[in-house]
Amino acid sequence: MKNSGLLDSVHVPAADPYYYLNTETLSLLNRIHRISQKHPVNVLVVGKQGCGKSSLVRQYAAVHHLPLATFQIGLLSEPGQLFGEYALENGETRYKQFLFPQALQTPGCVIHLEEINRPEHPKALNMLFSILSDDRQVWMDELGLLKVADGVVFFATLNEGDEFVGTELLDPALRDRFYVTSMDFLPNDVEREVLQKKTGVTTAQAEEIIGVVNSLRASPELGVEVSTRKALMIGEMIAAGGSLREAIAASLQTDRETLESVLLSLHVELGKTERGTTEYVLFTPR
Repeated sequence: MKNSGLLDSVHVPAADPYYYLNTETLSLLNRIHRISQKHPVNVLVVGKQGCGKSSLVRQYAAVHHLPLATFQIGLLSEPGQLFGEYALENGETRYKQFLFPQALQTPGCVIHLEEINRPEHPKALNMLFSILSDDRQVWMDELGLLKVADGVVFFATLNEGDEFVGTELLDPALRDRFYVTSMDFLPNDVEREVLQKKTGVTTAQAEEIIGVVNSLRASPELGVEVSTRKALMIGEMIAAGGSLREAIAASLQTDRETLESVLLSLHVELGKTERGTTEYVLFTPR
């Protein structure tokens, strides 16, 4: 795994001014922060794709003004790859340390293990067991003894289910090391407000988008999953002057047959009909 798979540095992220969270999850995060003052702590965030798991981790770090380091677990293909690799430099083979050891030893760092159940090799997570256990340390011949610094919070996120290609059920022994919280789509009134504030659509447009999203989420036979992220993409497209049809076609990434089924369903259920017009024109600097 190359350094391009990691953040270039550990930094405090900017807070999202329109981030909403239910009180139960907020209460848990407040307690997690208190526990972290005594010792490092692990939190597993489970939820549907695009429901805000990664943004939850980022917002936690921003609110508490803590440095954040994110690591793509899906890039791991062998044990120890998070820590570094041997590379050829000036004709000599040297061990090149990655960001993970630095993040581990940064007091108060929020470490995001993204898609923890999607490593390329199932044994790639083996060295995390010691880091996430009560021992909070691991020995490496190349780096010596690495100890987790005070106040470090590990957040692991995952999409769990048969519909997610490449995922594995998280090892029960590993999962047992985490507090667990689940996330879901926002309630309609909150999602509507987020759409307006983040994309700039009107109240009427936000209502229309929510109606479309609800219709699609209630029709599993269409096989289209509309996340909050996708709803925001639809909103941005409409705010930029696009039609509802254009926004759906560009945002949902479906084949033409499924798209037409979606549009037909919306026409029947919501009375919405928009005909696409396809014309070819020059796309040049002139």
